Amino acid sequence: MKNSILYCLAAASLALSFFFEYTPDSPASAGRAYAATASLLPDFSGDNGDDTRPATSRDSLAYGYYSQALGLKLTYNEDQNLLRTVTDWIGTPYRYGSNSKSGTDCSGFVTRVFKEVYGITLQRSSRSMFEKVKRVGKDEMQSGDLVFFRRGPGQPIYHVGIYLQDGKFAHSATNGGVMISSLNQAYYHRNFYAAGRVETN
Repeated sequence: MKNSILYCLAAASLALSFFFEYTPDSPASAGRAYAATASLLPDFSGDNGDDTRPATSRDSLAYGYYSQALGLKLTYNEDQNLLRTVTDWIGTPYRYGSNSKSGTDCSGFVTRVFKEVYGITLQRSSRSMFEKVKRVGKDEMQSGDLVFFRRGPGQPIYHVGIYLQDGKFAHSATNGGVMISSLNQAYYHRNFYAAGRVETN
């Protein structure tokens, strides 16, 4: 509750400091009057353009928002593009064989996020993804690594998610769609199989 109040106060104070943003209607009408647009929160895109606001202020507010939305304790140096993209997908319902905002399965979610964030096209199934990644130890996982699950020794991989940090990962679950879960939850702790890193170079 205390953190929520502090976050709201910070958002309100920042909003008051840059309440109006002025942008031309179009390049051809640059000489005409500007249209004032009200903004309660700064643009999280990271594109400064002609914006003279300090990047640190925008970053702090963005990280605060992602921390609340994803339930993570952030150190403010994480990949904002990954956090923003995952946040945009939270709440998407589960739909087997699909990979859109109207519904997605686990591998569909992972492929879309990797395409949007890293520009990488992954294999469509969790088993195929596992064959292409570089295996990493559970204690060596980094943000953006993939986590794979199976239902016991000798069983095939049936589920994949994207590791974020502090034991938490994003995935599309059959019982709730795209969400954040913990590897420490009994079900995922029991069925965790391996982690893998996609080579981005």
